[in-house]
Amino acid sequence: MKIADVLARDLFRGKTAFITGGGSGINLGIARNFAALGANITICSRDLGKLDRAAVELRALGAQVLTVSADVRDAKAVAAALETSQAQFGPADVVISGAAGNFICEAEKLSPNGFKTVIDIDLLGSFNVSRCALDQLKATRGSLIFISAGLAWLPYSHQTHAAAAKAGIDALMKNLALEWGRYGIRANSIAPGYIGETEGTDRLAQGPVLDAVLQTTPLARLGTTDDIGHAAVFLASPIATFITGSVVVVDGGHYLEGPALLNAAQRKLSAQA
Repeated sequence: MKIADVLARDLFRGKTAFITGGGSGINLGIARNFAALGANITICSRDLGKLDRAAVELRALGAQVLTVSADVRDAKAVAAALETSQAQFGPADVVISGAAGNFICEAEKLSPNGFKTVIDIDLLGSFNVSRCALDQLKATRGSLIFISAGLAWLPYSHQTHAAAAKAGIDALMKNLALEWGRYGIRANSIAPGYIGETEGTDRLAQGPVLDAVLQTTPLARLGTTDDIGHAAVFLASPIATFITGSVVVVDGGHYLEGPALLNAAQRKLSAQA
């Protein structure tokens, strides 16, 4: 299903979506759906090569696209990227904080630097993006969307670092929803399940772990990047203007089962390594 077959193709005409991590995976899927509905798109990441390839795809949908390189851990770089976007397209109406890092590691083997790296990219990066975008979102009474995960409330083996980061993101989102609502800004999170053809699922769910994911997902499939893009479009749209402070779970029911089977598979793999 194409989003433009369901919603008006000009739903976001004249609006701007600023998306971190937008060069690939879930965040590119989000950008694709906003582009298909007429939005101007700014995609931001450290990898200009990925951004340039993504821009070709987005322009093919008819979108005006700007690529900006920035590390979300660097608040000055994020602020500069947002200023560049505003200069070209005007203030952002939608800001998606999606840049993330992750890897598989048992807590007892996790270094302080490894833990800090994920916290800095995911959580500090989310704060930097939202704080630097505040003035633009005030001007547009815009929508701020974070990418979270079920790790925020369910313990997944070998994911201590990512779990702490995602729990922090959801707490940040709720506090911003509380404090910034007076400016007309809405803040929400999307918690994807396992999404196919993404670096995250390729890295975290292989072999028996992937089998466990599918066995514990009631809809019995991996998600798609468009599944997450559809949710983001909904949250930013005029039909969601009274939704703020919410975590929207888009996982095919995976988190209902819990991670026990997946955790057992991951521990078995680690024991064999």
